[in-house]
Amino acid sequence: MENFNRKKHWEEIYENKPLESVSWYRPTPEVSLHFINQSSLPKMAKIIDIGGGDSFLVDFLLKAGFEDITVLDISSAAIERAQKRLGDQATKVKWIVSDILDFVPDTPYDFWHDRATFHFLTARQEIERYIEIADQAIAVGGILVVGTFSEQGPTKCSGITIKQYSAQSISDLFQTYFRKIECIDVDHITPFDTKQRFVFCSFRK
Repeated sequence: MENFNRKKHWEEIYENKPLESVSWYRPTPEVSLHFINQSSLPKMAKIIDIGGGDSFLVDFLLKAGFEDITVLDISSAAIERAQKRLGDQATKVKWIVSDILDFVPDTPYDFWHDRATFHFLTARQEIERYIEIADQAIAVGGILVVGTFSEQGPTKCSGITIKQYSAQSISDLFQTYFRKIECIDVDHITPFDTKQRFVFCSFRK
């Protein structure tokens, strides 16, 4: 998309649309919690949520007693909404406003979670850059979880063309640095009562 300003696009969405009205709204992130529980992470594990915005995963992580949580999102408006919702609890989280492709990790993470950021990267160089950043950011033995629209899912989200994946195609992309643990197909029901098919995969570095 020529001259497309990704940050401006997402700032406008989070400034103008209530959380309950966006297609990715999920008050209880069951699939994400499945992968976190499966990983048996210690409470001191370093966890980063890529594109976390004002999603509710951070709420559940805090409630579970995790002590080292980072949320990264391209939209400052999304992060501000999450901070407002969390109140004093927000001070327990590290917040980073950044495009994932500009992210320079300064610490090794034990758990990298991405629900629906990766599939917005459609150019080969963007995809390769994301994988390089994940490799740099995740500690040896750490876990990577990526959720994307599947080949039976939508072709666009929020007016942006996305890249669909199968369990095989996403595993092939990450196999240079990561070993697949599990892939599952998930049906997400939107607030408009429509169904979106996702594929989630977990990997170990």
